[in-house]
Amino acid sequence: MITRRGLMLVLSSPSGAGKTSIARKLMESEYDISMSISVTTRSPRPGEVHGLDYFFISLTEFQVMVSRNDLLEHAKVFGNYYGTPRKAVEATLESGKDILFDIDWQGVQQLEANTTADLVSIFILPPSSSELEGRLLTRAQDSKAVVTQRMANAVNELSHYQKYEYVIINDDIDVSVNNIHMILSAERLKRERSVGLKEFVKILSEEKELSQTV
Repeated sequence: MITRRGLMLVLSSPSGAGKTSIARKLMESEYDISMSISVTTRSPRPGEVHGLDYFFISLTEFQVMVSRNDLLEHAKVFGNYYGTPRKAVEATLESGKDILFDIDWQGVQQLEANTTADLVSIFILPPSSSELEGRLLTRAQDSKAVVTQRMANAVNELSHYQKYEYVIINDDIDVSVNNIHMILSAERLKRERSVGLKEFVKILSEEKELSQTV
């Protein structure tokens, strides 16, 4: 029986480029993938739900998870800490399901170093700097100072696009999501992700040899 190993699909982008919106739309139509839920020390934004969007924990709890190696990756972003719980990810991949990550380039590097599972990385670009700034300004929960800081950090984040396998310009979210569907379809069909394929081909060969001797 041929089964498929789960893969880790990573979406990264400067803040405001639309990766979170893309991830949510992708989840609506992809039934064989689940969202990796990060832990974070920051306060919830309006509408965010604990256990659905993030696991909101204290700094002390976060530090304990780091010391126990309970996180596949972790980083400090804009004064807050974020991390990916190890056990939940490993269980999902072992079941043959894919898992989606909404993390930055630092997290991608740590994932590559801390896991042997397949990783597919996509970097999301905004259509323009003015569009990026406009999207950030619509976030009522972020102060002007935070928006300015995010725009400044975007320049550094953009410089890491070459570390990713795929790059998508998010001018139209539906087109972007469709492009990711196509990437997923191709990646899932890769020979190296088919568990039991070698044994299956061996059986086919033996059956052919047997039929020729009868």
